[in-house]
Amino acid sequence: MSPLLDLPGAVAGDGIDAPVAAHYGSFNGEQRILEAGDGFVDLSHRGVVRVTGPDRLTWLHSLTTQHLLDLPPRTPTQTLVLSPQGHVEHAMHAVDDGTSFTAHVEPGLAAALVEWLDRMRFMMRVEVADVTDELAVTWRPGAAGRYELVPRDQLEAYAAAAGPACGLWAFDALRIARGEPRLGLDTDHRTIPNEAGWIGSAVHLDKGCYRGQETVARVHTLGRPPRRLTLLHLDGSADRLPERGSELVLGDKAVGFVGTSARHHELGPIALGMVKRNVALDAPLVTDGLAAAQEAVVDPEVGLHVRPLR
Repeated sequence: MSPLLDLPGAVAGDGIDAPVAAHYGSFNGEQRILEAGDGFVDLSHRGVVRVTGPDRLTWLHSLTTQHLLDLPPRTPTQTLVLSPQGHVEHAMHAVDDGTSFTAHVEPGLAAALVEWLDRMRFMMRVEVADVTDELAVTWRPGAAGRYELVPRDQLEAYAAAAGPACGLWAFDALRIARGEPRLGLDTDHRTIPNEAGWIGSAVHLDKGCYRGQETVARVHTLGRPPRRLTLLHLDGSADRLPERGSELVLGDKAVGFVGTSARHHELGPIALGMVKRNVALDAPLVTDGLAAAQEAVVDPEVGLHVRPLR
């Protein structure tokens, strides 16, 4: 549990987010604080992985979706690990300081990432370690927001200097409104990067081969992704949000599922959903008894870049 749960007004989150605060008394007010460029968010329950050694960027470049060969020191980046079929297995936010590459992942996933990376070392001069017990993740607002890594034993001192503290509900409301998915919450085991809006932000299309690249390239150039991430504007007349994983229904057919949801201080209740690509943007969807209108995150036509000659 985060020591910041001892701050005044702190209310713990739910599920995998239980170790940090959902809010500190006013999630609407906390959203406004973050939008104004102030405060911070405690994400210290996220897992942290460190890769060291002279071959680290060359090695990670060959394994993941991002172009890392010339990554400048202290430049934030995102990258993914895919299955051979192109399904997203790990999603990392990372930075290299010139001597080590430090990445953070969803809560509870650091050990699995370390285990996989260790199996892929072969003769490369790299070392991989789970440093979740040493480093805590926080988020500060700004033009695009930024993650910070704080020595875990200094988290309370950091909070005193960086306050006011804002909870995960405020962070998620703004994240959902931006259309940014969380791995395993807004995605499932079949998700490919093209479906989730990760092309460009976490997938570099002009780099060499990596595991799963064939699927990404094929969908990007010749086809459309089978599903697409969408922002859902939910019926606000009911004082509840849909359960994560609830089916998205069109008529009497399930056409997708709902991921994370939140109450945005301006947009009202919103959620991210994964729907079949051919579902029209104006289709009247329902989830968990709530009407849901769509706003595109991933264009239904994305990926149709090369038309075969006839």
